[in-house]
Amino acid sequence: MSGRKIIHVDCDCFYASVEMRDDPSLRGKPVAVGGRPESRGVISTCNYEARKFGVRSAMASAQAVRRCPQLILLPPRFDAYRAASRQIHGIYGDFTALIEPLSLDEAYLDVSNAPHCQGSATRMATAIRDRIRAEVGITASAGIAENKFVAKIASDWNKPDGQFVVRPEEMDAFVAQLPVGKIYGVGKVTAQKLNELGAQTCADLRTWPLERLTRHFGRFGQRMYDLCRGIDNRPVQTDLPRRSLSVETTYVQDLMDLAACQTELKPLIEDLRARQARLDDAAHPHKAFVKIRFSDFTHTTAECVAPAPDMGVWMHLLEQGWQRRKLPVRLLGVGLRYADEEHAMDGQLSLFSDDTPAN
Repeated sequence: MSGRKIIHVDCDCFYASVEMRDDPSLRGKPVAVGGRPESRGVISTCNYEARKFGVRSAMASAQAVRRCPQLILLPPRFDAYRAASRQIHGIYGDFTALIEPLSLDEAYLDVSNAPHCQGSATRMATAIRDRIRAEVGITASAGIAENKFVAKIASDWNKPDGQFVVRPEEMDAFVAQLPVGKIYGVGKVTAQKLNELGAQTCADLRTWPLERLTRHFGRFGQRMYDLCRGIDNRPVQTDLPRRSLSVETTYVQDLMDLAACQTELKPLIEDLRARQARLDDAAHPHKAFVKIRFSDFTHTTAECVAPAPDMGVWMHLLEQGWQRRKLPVRLLGVGLRYADEEHAMDGQLSLFSDDTPAN
């Protein structure tokens, strides 16, 4: 699928940027959006001033405040973020109809046949970013490449408020030098295992025959074989099917034992079933999973094939996950993965560990 022009646009610290836009007095100060420390909240996003202190998304708010005592911690205002997102996606639509949203602030655009800017994807990315700055009042970064894998990595290359293009003739060398942790589906533990086996970069991984990759990773080994060579033929999909559904709760006080977890799991399952019943766009469930975050902030996910999981399946998964650490639990979650997710690349679980890679 050579000849494609893919732009990945990612707004810079989106929630925090909207907050600073709406309250300019916040500019230059460490700002984060998230839950309160006293209620076991977590950071959704933070600006670059906060990141200088080691604050990051998904960090416990209490830990963030300890690292940065002057942190301005704001509750999320999702109506404001959705309004900004609608503006941004309206800008995308002026350049192409082939838009694949990944979140409120992130999307792939296929501009292969777009007539704007003399057909230059680089110029279109610049124009899109300029309009987001002028019309929405925040900044965005962009990556431009022949495929989604490389475009997404490129969008992070010159953050914040920058862009990076990987031209076709540069693709091979660019991907070769990437750490294996940049491959979709490779979490921290998997990357560490690959490093121990001698694969530090994609160039190292290219020396592995396909048989060795599939022996270690099963079907995902084929994906790794392609991606470490910069091969990604996924189209930009404008109407993505739902891949998963989940609910989770962080508890003010730790759940001290398995029995307490079992008690708290039941209302989560009921909530999940109610949400599932309201959906009209989901495929058939294929897997059930239980997510656990322990008191030491380690986490695990136990899952199994279960098209129609009952209470016994959920409880078995809970026990299986809890036995891995046997520590007090601060967060529980339950969810379903749908059949078509088996063919998705983003979010592939590590086969070496139960770590879930970040996107």
